[in-house]
Amino acid sequence: MAKGYNDNQERLQALSLFGKDLARRSKSRCELSGQSGVPLKIYEIAPVPKVPDFERCLFLSEETITQIEHPKQLQPEQWRCLTELIWSELIPVQVMAHRILTHISKSHSWAQDVLQEAYLDDDVIEWSESAPL
Repeated sequence: MAKGYNDNQERLQALSLFGKDLARRSKSRCELSGQSGVPLKIYEIAPVPKVPDFERCLFLSEETITQIEHPKQLQPEQWRCLTELIWSELIPVQVMAHRILTHISKSHSWAQDVLQEAYLDDDVIEWSESAPL
């Protein structure tokens, strides 16, 4: 059990090294909700690679992380911003936008419309579908 704990601590330390670069990239705003002035955390997009990868991380608010990790708590109307974020230049943002929209589209037609209109690389869709919400 100590080995697992130590491995987790090493992973967290490696992730913390991305903090400044993520803050710069995100302009200290949640990369999905756009919230500013709230605590932000590093979020690794599943499936998580063995070694932490900056390109598989987002800087997100606690509220956003809670909704992603508990999809039943997802509030679809708060996610209308994804209609623009699906076109982001940042692949991790595209992946999470696709993932969340796919979940919301089961019960909201506006999300279905966004997904139908979006053009994403096959790699983005494959990554998004590799670990749905």
